[in-house]
Amino acid sequence: MSARIDLNADLGEGFGAWRMGDDAGLLDIVTSANVACGFHAGDPDIMVETAAAARARGVAIGAHPGFLDLRGFGRMRIQESPRRIERDIAYQIGALQACAALAGARVTHVKAHGALANLSNEDEAVAEALARAVAGVDRSLVLMVMPGLPAERAGERAGLRLIREVYADRVYAADGTLMPRAMPGSVIHDADEAARRVVRMVEEGAVFTGDGQKISVAIDTVCVHGDNPAALTMARAVRTKLEAAGLSIRPFAEP
Repeated sequence: MSARIDLNADLGEGFGAWRMGDDAGLLDIVTSANVACGFHAGDPDIMVETAAAARARGVAIGAHPGFLDLRGFGRMRIQESPRRIERDIAYQIGALQACAALAGARVTHVKAHGALANLSNEDEAVAEALARAVAGVDRSLVLMVMPGLPAERAGERAGLRLIREVYADRVYAADGTLMPRAMPGSVIHDADEAARRVVRMVEEGAVFTGDGQKISVAIDTVCVHGDNPAALTMARAVRTKLEAAGLSIRPFAEP
């Protein structure tokens, strides 16, 4: 087991006067923030403010691009060509880079959101589009991926630095992807249960499926979803149990 682990959350997921989650609270707990870039949520004000708040706390800032789906929060699968997906991802990365610069910060990584992330873990062409977009914008950007799936392989082929992620509040399917949210039991709401699962995953270097299988994977970072109603309690419990297990909670990239 590594003596170091990153803890990340998806933040900046509001729009205009509407805000989701307790970003300020989470930024006091996590070490990396994946910031919505305008397509599934986020606007220039939110991006600048989130980047500034993250910078003030020494939290690494990542772009969190998704499908152009404000109504469905980026969870609607949209049929787009790989070329369009590549350009949409590059556009969103650039938007956050500009807003972060206004806050005196920099973007260190990219993590796909929602339906886009799910497709990149199923469809090699979408995974390649994601990797091309990141490499085309800035090869120093780290690509955050789920291990053992097409996005990881595409990132490796593109020569990108990769960070492998597991989820505190989600249950895994037999193929190593996430169980669909619509399935009963796919989302964990109990903070103590999530924290216990995370420590087990990190200690054993594996994810555990809903049907009891163990899949060995590399783990560099743990995600707590910011839109989960129990996000703040869960993030605090996960961090506490990881530190109690002897791990140092630090960002994988210098903010």
